Amino acid sequence: MNGIAPYTTMAMIGPGILAVFAIVFFCAWLLEKKRPYLLLHAIACILFTLGSTVQILFIPAEVKTNAILSGFLHTSAVLAAVEGLLRRSGKRFGLAADLAILLAGTGALWYFAYIQPMLLARVYIQNFGYGAILLVAALRLIPPPDSRFIDRILFWILLIFALHFFPRTILTIDVNPPSSVKAFSMSTFWHVLQLSLAVLGSALAFAILAAAVSDVLEDLRGERDVDPLTGLLNRRGFSERLQPLLTPQAQSSLTLILCDFDRFKSINDTFGHSAGDEVLKSFGAILRDEMRPTDFAGRLGGEEFAVLLPGAAMADAAGFAERIRSRLEHTGYVKIPVSRPVTASFGIAEHRVGDDFRILYERADEQLYSAKAQGRNRIAPTAEAEMFLAAAQPATVSRNR
Repeated sequence: MNGIAPYTTMAMIGPGILAVFAIVFFCAWLLEKKRPYLLLHAIACILFTLGSTVQILFIPAEVKTNAILSGFLHTSAVLAAVEGLLRRSGKRFGLAADLAILLAGTGALWYFAYIQPMLLARVYIQNFGYGAILLVAALRLIPPPDSRFIDRILFWILLIFALHFFPRTILTIDVNPPSSVKAFSMSTFWHVLQLSLAVLGSALAFAILAAAVSDVLEDLRGERDVDPLTGLLNRRGFSERLQPLLTPQAQSSLTLILCDFDRFKSINDTFGHSAGDEVLKSFGAILRDEMRPTDFAGRLGGEEFAVLLPGAAMADAAGFAERIRSRLEHTGYVKIPVSRPVTASFGIAEHRVGDDFRILYERADEQLYSAKAQGRNRIAPTAEAEMFLAAAQPATVSRNR
């Protein structure tokens, strides 16, 4: 054993690094328990560290038992890592599939250890098997064109990590594998294996941690910019998303709709704030149902809402507002009697060159108060609304079904 001590020490560097990652992933999970994939990655690192330690330190010393135990731990580690990657994206292999793969892999190792001893077969089963599992996971995580940069990086690192198992194994393992443990620990295959797992495994772990940090930051931005009651943007989020569209270079038309509930205070005073919350939440759902993918809406405060319609003219926006107004008027609520319909007034303004958000908002706000002054439960400018109603046909701004 003394002759291979330096190789043993070098081989333990990779497992040592993964042990550190296990601690990092576990601590991250303690801070973000709503992200169980972090715990799965911590478990994966621990299992891989244990598997490598068993294999490198010959615990147990009996070669065949060692091969099966280390193989079981390594396979479990790969499956835990894959489940963590998939669950982050709302996907999974599932417990049944994981157990089937684990039992099949361990059974194959047992067969080629005890029934028909063949080291070469065990090497190919493990390396090709792990490569195949990781490759299937990578193919299920192909990022869409509009995905975040970190998601694309994570995918490519995972794909490279999966594919490297095949050429590395073929190019480094000899047709006649080493006959002794000492010879195996000094083989090209063993050294390249440890190096590749340390480098690519660490790169994958770093990418997963970076993706987790990115997920947390995105959630924080969402909490900062989204109204929790309606699920729409708040004033800050709406303004920030609107600003890039109000540039001198913007060619397409866009229209802003402001909406304010009629006598909303009386709803809260008469039926309670829970009834008012029900109305606001329902209205948010109506807006999301009617909007196109390019549209966005926000709750600017209290009972005031805004909708931006890129590429929409005044008549189109009036048609959109009329559908919203009608649906709101005919929506029933648990805590509000039918005899007290819930209505809203709408003001519309089309963007002009040079308008910033304040100017566009002020013009839409003037129209909103014009609608209030004309009797509420209506749209201003009135001419556009009447034009839409007279046409009696679907507006250009159709709902996203």
